[in-house]
Order: sequence, then structure tokens, then C-alpha cells
Amino acid sequence: VQLQASGGGLVRAGDSLRLSCAASGRAFSMHNMAWFRQVPGKEREFVAVIKRSGDNTHYADSVKGRFSISRDDAKNTVYLQMNGLKPEDTAVYYCGGDRSSRISIIRYHYDVWGQGTQVTVSS
Repeated sequence: VQLQASGGGLVRAGDSLRLSCAASGRAFSMHNMAWFRQVPGKEREFVAVIKRSGDNTHYADSVKGRFSISRDDAKNTVYLQMNGLKPEDTAVYYCGGDRSSRISIIRYHYDVWGQGTQVTVSS
């Protein structure tokens, strides 16, 4: 499966954005899907994950209550709805896929990655 992330942009603090990650290929439904983010000079950090069944999600504490991950297997797409954006949310956001039986917050467990989309939040 190949992933293509989109939806990033420049917004103000408090605004909302919805990121999309479209997958090609027929194996999308077999992947747990996650969003990570990265700023220059720092490690890529976990943001949110949704199990391949769609019935289990997990969020980083820093985004809990503001971000929501969802998936539409009919469209081979995973979404990240980001509300109440803060300047510290500024990063390049990447979607990743993992075929493990359990969801993971560890970036090295993900073997498929999209190209990243820039999110910039001004104060």
C-alpha cells in the first residue's frame, strides 16, 4: 500500500484542520493507521492511531480531546480532525500503516509512510 497525506496549511491558533491520508492498493483495511508529527531537529512523535477494525483509537496526551482520528475503508482514507490548534502543533504530519495485530505508538513498528503535510499554527 502507498500513502498520500494532504490537508495541511497555515492557520491561526484555535482554528481547525482536517488531514487526509489516502491509500492505494487493496490492503488498506488490513493496516492499523496512525498519524505522527515531526519538527526539525526532533524525533517523529506519535499523535494518534486507529485499529484496522476501526473500533480502537489512542491519542497522545498532548492532543487528547482536541484531535480525532477516523477511517473510511470504502475510500481507503484515514483522517485526522484537528480542533483548537495551538502553535505547538506546528509540524510536518505523517501518516503511517502497520499490519500488526495490536496498535502501536512506536514509529519503528510502521513500515508504510506517506510523504508528510505541513501544518503551521500562528499565535
